[in-house]
Amino acid sequence: MATAAAQPFKGNLKKALAGLRRINLEGLRWRVFDAKGQVLGRLASQIATVVQGKDKPTYTPNRDDGDMCVVLNAKDVCVTGRKMTDKFYHWHTGYIGHLKERSLKDQMVKDPTEVIRKAVLRMLPRNKLRDDRDRKLRIFPGSEHPFVDRPLEQYVMPPRKVREMRPRARRALIRAQKKTDQKNTNTKTQKEDKGQIST
Repeated sequence: MATAAAQPFKGNLKKALAGLRRINLEGLRWRVFDAKGQVLGRLASQIATVVQGKDKPTYTPNRDDGDMCVVLNAKDVCVTGRKMTDKFYHWHTGYIGHLKERSLKDQMVKDPTEVIRKAVLRMLPRNKLRDDRDRKLRIFPGSEHPFVDRPLEQYVMPPRKVREMRPRARRALIRAQKKTDQKNTNTKTQKEDKGQIST
């Protein structure tokens, strides 16, 4: 946070502050999410929970009690598998036959903030509170943001639960490791034998 405080915000300030006057900021916490190295879907689900206010004991579905969410380092978010090339965003321009598509890789180059915004918005319920919750979400591609003067709280992501390997897969992995170890030891012994023969 100290680095963000030292550097002035160089981005589009008008876009960063758009719609803040329509939000009642009284009593809201400012939660900061660092997207660096985080998996996109896991990060988006945590943001969606905080934006809706589901992490509070006073949550009610018909009221917008969520906190402000400031997401930093959106350009460094990760995805699993081959989603970077295989995931596509589709939209229609309104003209006949103008169904457009863009891959996740191209979208990350064009505007990485939109990737996180779409992931979060598609996790929110489709109702009248959706626009207000969207206004509470502020995403920035780097670590710089204009909300340095606000009382920011760093959000700690829950640890990722990695599923234990199934017994059959574990046995296959052990067999593969033993095989590679045997090959390595065989090549070492062959090299040593050649070295002894030459001397």
